[in-house]
Amino acid sequence: MNATPTLLVLLSVCCAQAGGAVARTLFDDLGPPGVLLLRLSIAAVVFAVATRPRLRSWSAEAWRSVALLGVFSAGLNLLTYLALNVAPQGVVITASFVGPLMLSLVQTRRPADLLWALLAGTGVVLLGLRTGVEIPLSGLLLALAAGACGAGYIVSSARVGSAVPGLGGLAVSFAVGALLVLPFGWGDAGAVVARPSLVPAVLAVAVLSSVVPYALELITLRRLSTRVFGVLMSLQPAAAAIAGLLVLDQHLGPAAIAALVLVSAASVGVTRRRPEPATT
Repeated sequence: MNATPTLLVLLSVCCAQAGGAVARTLFDDLGPPGVLLLRLSIAAVVFAVATRPRLRSWSAEAWRSVALLGVFSAGLNLLTYLALNVAPQGVVITASFVGPLMLSLVQTRRPADLLWALLAGTGVVLLGLRTGVEIPLSGLLLALAAGACGAGYIVSSARVGSAVPGLGGLAVSFAVGALLVLPFGWGDAGAVVARPSLVPAVLAVAVLSSVVPYALELITLRRLSTRVFGVLMSLQPAAAAIAGLLVLDQHLGPAAIAALVLVSAASVGVTRRRPEPATT
């Protein structure tokens, strides 16, 4: 595995979870949809100015891929933010990681995958147990729904990486996502005008959660298979738990920690490469 894309994915993971923790601190003032609307809008402007995409040269397939990425990105992030509003970050990211894990299961179809599926299922059941930390059922269901969008995001992001040169596709996909979130976040997002002290945190969320990780992921998905990418992204639940602890003072109980370990282990197991047969 090439070290450079590996380091880029690890940086993406750290930035995304730090951004998610900072975003949670803004929910009381701007609401989850309001924070997401500002985040996506800022990211769209940043990528549009930085890349100046040549939209007229795009093929119909490129437009479809970019639009689909925007839809999945909006769904993934809105559902995740709504879940974060009622459940700890480590729990939310662990549950939402089941979606990409199911994608890897479909792609590999090895007999051993039944074991990994069982581990992941056990992890989700543990998250549903109210042991050590209160986890509302609504938060768990929202996180699982976010995971379904996350699987679609990985596939569509890989397609954008091959259909659109550079990072221009992200500018349009973020704009599509912002338009989809607009009806839900418009009212709350406007509060930032009366509260300029919130602007630095909003900018930090946009950079940490969108600009840096999405750019890095799009770059690495051009150089890594979605299966290898999935192995590296299995660190997301652990990074989320650490970010939740350091930024939000969220402590997870034994059941939630066990679930995090099981889901992460299942992801590594199902996405790892099979050894190549020996040649003589």
